[in-house]
Amino acid sequence: MQSEQKPLLSVRNLKTYFFQDEGTVKAVDGATFDVYPGKTLGIVGESGCGKSVTAQSILRIVDQPGRIVDGEIVLRGADGNDVELTRLHPDSREMRDIRGTEIGLVFQEPMTSFSPVHTVGNQIVEAIRLHCGVNEREARIKAVETLRQVGIPKPERRIDEYAFELSGGLRQRAMIAVALSCNPRLLIADEPTTALDVTTQAQILDLLRQLQEQRGMAIMLITHNLGVIAEMADDVVVMYLGRVVEQGPVDAIFHSPQHPYTRALLRSIPSIESTPRVELPTISGSIPHPYNRPSGCPFYPRCPEFIPGTCDQAEPALRAVSEQQSVSCFLYQSQVSQGQGTKPSEGMA
Repeated sequence: MQSEQKPLLSVRNLKTYFFQDEGTVKAVDGATFDVYPGKTLGIVGESGCGKSVTAQSILRIVDQPGRIVDGEIVLRGADGNDVELTRLHPDSREMRDIRGTEIGLVFQEPMTSFSPVHTVGNQIVEAIRLHCGVNEREARIKAVETLRQVGIPKPERRIDEYAFELSGGLRQRAMIAVALSCNPRLLIADEPTTALDVTTQAQILDLLRQLQEQRGMAIMLITHNLGVIAEMADDVVVMYLGRVVEQGPVDAIFHSPQHPYTRALLRSIPSIESTPRVELPTISGSIPHPYNRPSGCPFYPRCPEFIPGTCDQAEPALRAVSEQQSVSCFLYQSQVSQGQGTKPSEGMA
């Protein structure tokens, strides 16, 4: 059970801010979660909620003027020792060794992530030689085998092609091959199916699942697609405006969502049982401008269960409302403190 298993990666109160002339953008504002070996953690939320910056923070590749201002990112090494990533310099040898060998990253858009002037093979071989200590011939053999493992046909020929010569699906597979070339124990997949047709999306998700079973690696899956989360994730973290608003096992999140934001996200999913010619439910309003964050709970301007004088005055802390779920919401915190259990979840459409 997870309660008996130590997490591979622990993130505690992570805060990553961007300091600009116009103001401070709190891209990640106190995120806390765990990733367990061999499991898939899904991170979901609207665009701009801090999912990608969370992944960049873990790998210490946040662009200037952004920087981690608080929190801990603890990686349990293969030798069983804990490494606190926030204490390492982003360009240190130890941090560079962790990227690729311990943690692999599938970038959101492979067309802009691959170099346009180097072949796909050049970029995979470079990663293998950097982290695995083999010569160029051995690295090329390993690169071809990795391309074959991710389902790219005729890898001996594809390895010498440029990214723009590959289709969208093959580019995504090649990006996964780069991330997996040094056998990382954790794969961070940032929107791995964005801009792909549904057939190719299904193939990429099946590929990730097969590779996870073969290698026993953990996956941190970042997406805004709740259908992908339902199919792939073991545990779910729901983020809004840089904060974790709810987390728990995937079945609990989908069948008994507690936070109003999570319930609104689930209600907005199209269903084959929906009444024809009826507009889908939507979340009123929009995500606040990063320079004009609301005081109190960040979701209260859009929340149908807003409590005047409470939600707009203080930020709720993330607290356990059951053995499995934690929620950041004032609807539950008075009941939790009084030991009265949790507020019943509303039924989902």
